[in-house]
Amino acid sequence: MGFKMREKKIDTLFAEKIKNLEKTLPELRKGVNCAELTLSNIMDILGIKNGLLNNAIIPLAGGFGGYKSKEGWQGACGAVCGGCAAIGIILGGKKRMRNKKIPIAYLKAAKFASEFEKEFGSVICAQLCGYDFSEPNGFMQYQKDNCWSTTCYNYVIWAIKAVQKIMKNQLRRNW
Repeated sequence: MGFKMREKKIDTLFAEKIKNLEKTLPELRKGVNCAELTLSNIMDILGIKNGLLNNAIIPLAGGFGGYKSKEGWQGACGAVCGGCAAIGIILGGKKRMRNKKIPIAYLKAAKFASEFEKEFGSVICAQLCGYDFSEPNGFMQYQKDNCWSTTCYNYVIWAIKAVQKIMKNQLRRNW
């Protein structure tokens, strides 16, 4: 497949996925996880079916993303975590990332997080959604208030679009 054909195909796959997600994500009620949905939808675009990666990223949204420590540390939004993971997959391909690409991965992930913060004012989950998932009632209140359908799904869609934009050259070359 030629360079232009791959570029058009990957762009079409992203556009179709985003269009579908704009319709379906707000309606999700169970299994909502910003990190996993961001990563798994990009993996789907790339043709990667790997439940282990999904399982690995799910805890990042709660144990890392929505968490607030006793010392005041607060975790990043799951869409940021999932987007950074997707950047690593796109850059590294189907094998372990070569050492010389690791600094590029750091810089691309930092650019992604910076652009997310510029767009939404924060990368911290609790600041974006207003709930503390480290508190027993935090996630229950988040669900009760339907925050996913009114707010958080937008972060996932933005993250997928931003990863496509930031990783455009690597998507053309590697996928």
